[in-house]
Amino acid sequence: MIETKHVDFYYSSFHALKNISMMMEERTVTALIGPSGCGKSTFLRLFNRMNDLIDDTRVSGECLIDGEDIYSKSVAVDELRKRVGMVFQKPNPFPKSIFENVAYGLRVNGTRDRSFIARRVEDSLRAAALWEEVKDKLRESAFALSGGQQQRLCIARALAVSPSVLLMDEPASALDPISTSKIEELIASLKQDYTIVIVTHNMQQAARVSDKTGFFMMGELVEFGDTKKIFSDPVNEQTRNYVNGRFG
Repeated sequence: MIETKHVDFYYSSFHALKNISMMMEERTVTALIGPSGCGKSTFLRLFNRMNDLIDDTRVSGECLIDGEDIYSKSVAVDELRKRVGMVFQKPNPFPKSIFENVAYGLRVNGTRDRSFIARRVEDSLRAAALWEEVKDKLRESAFALSGGQQQRLCIARALAVSPSVLLMDEPASALDPISTSKIEELIASLKQDYTIVIVTHNMQQAARVSDKTGFFMMGELVEFGDTKKIFSDPVNEQTRNYVNGRFG
């Protein structure tokens, strides 16, 4: 379970997130929607502390995963990032073989057992619905794959280290409709085992893949609730205008 309580975030003097409180249940998909620059990607990156890599930023409030404040001084960020995988907007495979892309995180974390690595690679590629397409070319370059396959490879890479949370920042925005459909089917399958948070500009995609939706506007969480209600009968007029395409 993921929860934020009164979270504020600043880039230097710019107040990017304002008093965000939200709870995301275990093994569900939560979609974050809103116009460009509204804070949804910044909010997503809180959960694996990617914002820590940006100079002159600060966060206040509580950001909890399974009841633990991940911004506590006692939290090891490297350990946190094993628990919280991330998939970016554009596929970013490493200049390595398909096999080594998936095995990378295991090796970095000190795993040396070759048979264990081989099992995890296969299991992760199966979970990412890619095994049947690549099982005979695991030693080939990841760059030989199509864009959609590369994105599923990046998902497999994230899954290999056994996270409990999967963050996706517009994972299908650079893909064609067929590849997008495969990613959406994959998300529906993965939520049986993972808590997923996805940022998307695609209203139809948010409606199709998510259980809950949060609408952000100018750094504020305007409305959060069941996806069906957000898209059919939102409480807030700003939400209604956005999901109906009247602005954004």
